[in-house]
Amino acid sequence: MALPIISADQRLAEKRCAKVALVGVPGAGKTSQIRTLDAEHTLLVDTEAGDLSILDWAGDTLRPRTWPEFKDLVVFLAGPSPSASPEQAFSQAHFDHVCQKYGDPAQLAKYDTYFVDSLTVLSRMCLAWCKTQPAAFSEKTGKPDTRGAYGLLGTEMIGALTHLQHVRDKHVIYVCILEEKLDDFNRRIYQLQLEGAKTSAELPGVLDEVITLAILKADDGTPYRAFVTGADNAWGFPSKDRSGRLDPLEEPHLGKLIAKCLGRDAIARPAAPAPAFSSASTPSPDFHASQE
Repeated sequence: MALPIISADQRLAEKRCAKVALVGVPGAGKTSQIRTLDAEHTLLVDTEAGDLSILDWAGDTLRPRTWPEFKDLVVFLAGPSPSASPEQAFSQAHFDHVCQKYGDPAQLAKYDTYFVDSLTVLSRMCLAWCKTQPAAFSEKTGKPDTRGAYGLLGTEMIGALTHLQHVRDKHVIYVCILEEKLDDFNRRIYQLQLEGAKTSAELPGVLDEVITLAILKADDGTPYRAFVTGADNAWGFPSKDRSGRLDPLEEPHLGKLIAKCLGRDAIARPAAPAPAFSSASTPSPDFHASQE
């Protein structure tokens, strides 16, 4: 058996896809960004029943209601893990079981993008399940063990998101709420609104792009929306660009941003209505959730 080396030509010929966390304060327009994607080839994974802003969107939707349902969906969307033992989640046995329930995975071939809305609700869903598991109870007293529940939460969330990360021929977009807090020195900081510190800390390392959809102000005070992509941005937003192709501020159009990450032209699709964006705008580092 020859060493399974992938040549440069083979690697460059592979289909390229992005894994993106789209974060922003409530009301910033995160869910509406799905309108900039091809509805026919986008699958919305709706965990929060929050599709009021896109009721007329023409794409397909899945609505998992429990954490086990979401894990079944993950293995169906991404396939089995070759390293998982038969009794573990995302194993070949798990995949075969889910295929018996959902049918032939070939039905997913039409989709280029999975749009998961939202990670914030998904983490709450996961925590509710974790609190019912043996790890969430003390072996000595049988009483609830909060540390055990949150430890399991981090393992479950990162395990599922990492597995979905390995679906190579689909874009995966995770929507997450951004919350504003004051630290011990009364400085404004922003962080992902997720249950458990482990998921918030490790998620940026799992994904290719972390993009903040922000409402900024130009020098003349005019508000406008923009994608903040640079890790060293003036506002301290959680942002990351692994592609190296993005400007620090990008037009708030998810379809164009994904295409730019991959170095190709986007199919022109209108974005949701928003204040005018100009890459030449000079933003003021004054941002509050109340601006929405």
